[in-house]
Amino acid sequence: MKNQIHILPGDSLAQTFPKEISGERIICRECLIVGNLQGETLAEFWQTRADFIKKESGENSYFEKSVSEFEKIDSIDLNTEINLWFEYELFCQTNLWFVLYLLKSKDLSNIFLILPIVEDAKNRWKGFGNLGETDLEKCFDKRIKLTANDLNHGAKLWEAYKANDLKSLEKLSHFQSVAFPYLKEVCQAEIERKQDNRVENSVREIIKNGATEFSEVFRQFQAKEGVYGFGDSQVKPIFEQIISK
Repeated sequence: MKNQIHILPGDSLAQTFPKEISGERIICRECLIVGNLQGETLAEFWQTRADFIKKESGENSYFEKSVSEFEKIDSIDLNTEINLWFEYELFCQTNLWFVLYLLKSKDLSNIFLILPIVEDAKNRWKGFGNLGETDLEKCFDKRIKLTANDLNHGAKLWEAYKANDLKSLEKLSHFQSVAFPYLKEVCQAEIERKQDNRVENSVREIIKNGATEFSEVFRQFQAKEGVYGFGDSQVKPIFEQIISK
């Protein structure tokens, strides 16, 4: 049996990851849906992200907690099976695109994508969070082997997203693959976030309709705009900015 590596979308899944599934784990500790993405080289990009994280949260351990995990990709053996556990929403997809960009440069071929099993389309943005070990094992059993086209397209999506090239992102959103089942919807959400202030307008509308406490605003936002995959740390600054005016 080949060695396996599982690249997980965060610490939460790492804590509930099935014991029956063997292999090394790499944890993607990033939130590329927000913040500065500049940097001509990977080293410059890491520093940009470290500066952003420190400014936003005061955390000074980005290289230790996040970069160290991504750097493990450099040492992956060519014969290793790589399993990417990522969800459908924009938060997770931007991180996936970045990981695919990193993997593309390593000339790796045994790459699989594990997606959450969704029985009801309205729950598609909830991801792995509500799934137990048995359900996660079922997700693994239905993993998708990525083609060279999938890998190349993921890298192109990252490059367009990083450059804030919304025109290219729109063109790339029409790619048809089982690996990107909601790509058009996710890319459209990003385009509308940047062009039309969709996120701010949605929060503003929720407040206008009577929600005043953040907890209620956040609950309604998640129900309405689950495509973004935002947590409270992304929505709260927007909420506070709106109510302060």
